[in-house]
Amino acid sequence: MLNRHILINRKTIILETILTITNLNKVYNKYVHAVKNLSLEIHKGNVYGILGPNGSGKSTTLGIVLNVVNKTSGDYQWFGGTMQTHDALKKVGAIIERPNFYPYMTAKENLELVCKIKNIPFTKVQEKLEIVRLTERMNSKFSTFSLGMKQRLAIASALLNDPEILILDEPTNGLDPQGIHQIRDIIRLIASQGTTILLASHLLDEVEKVCSHVLVLRKGEMLYSGTVDGMTNKQGFFELKAKDNIQLESVLENHPSVEKITEDDGKLLVYLKSDLASEELNQFLFQKNIVLQHLVKRKHSLEAQFLELTNNHQSN
Repeated sequence: MLNRHILINRKTIILETILTITNLNKVYNKYVHAVKNLSLEIHKGNVYGILGPNGSGKSTTLGIVLNVVNKTSGDYQWFGGTMQTHDALKKVGAIIERPNFYPYMTAKENLELVCKIKNIPFTKVQEKLEIVRLTERMNSKFSTFSLGMKQRLAIASALLNDPEILILDEPTNGLDPQGIHQIRDIIRLIASQGTTILLASHLLDEVEKVCSHVLVLRKGEMLYSGTVDGMTNKQGFFELKAKDNIQLESVLENHPSVEKITEDDGKLLVYLKSDLASEELNQFLFQKNIVLQHLVKRKHSLEAQFLELTNNHQSN
């Protein structure tokens, strides 16, 4: 297996590479470039969110690596290229379509059928039903399940072979808030047990709440690849208010860490170009005879960073 060695505090940490994509392209009908020269690596133990609007190439990319969509050019390798794709996919669990089970069979019977087809012991059924919290409904027919329960059963089915990586395409699509919350909790639980997860979504909130890493796609191109914290952890901004906001603004304009200042609902939003601690700013203003009535330091949301990324890319 392909490993990447990283030296941290003189200790070598080995990152196992689950999936490597290199210069991947997919063109439909000669004109629609769904995936453009895409390269990325998925490492063991992380939760990756592929984030992008509809038509960004998320589902096409997943379809290619799962061998259900033909690539136009480029390459991908599972587990460092140590095995053929057919064998590698036996170590992958995936849900890329709506759950498709027999409506007249129970949840338990449907999962046992999957076990028969894939030569998996029936003992896995109870174990996976517990993870997705469906043990109380294991003897209910699939036709009686809500959309959220159907999705949870699909996740249980994808987990039957104890996959090293679980791939989910828009797992909360169409669900009500309670269903969304349940799926997110299950994803966190699965991740905590050491399973690598690759999750495609157009919901920023979903990626921010459950993922450790994010890949941003737009029109088939990669705009960002890295940690969620790395994307949101720019210098951030302060919300400030004083008795005289005009005086406050004029003093702040000369501070070397301040990039720009805007006003919103009676507060000044002070954006930074270099790091500045709250106590440093407070002390600086106090020395200028300004006493703050309100001081909150905020970080940029994933949504703000996503919009900045996609808007900048559009204007280039």
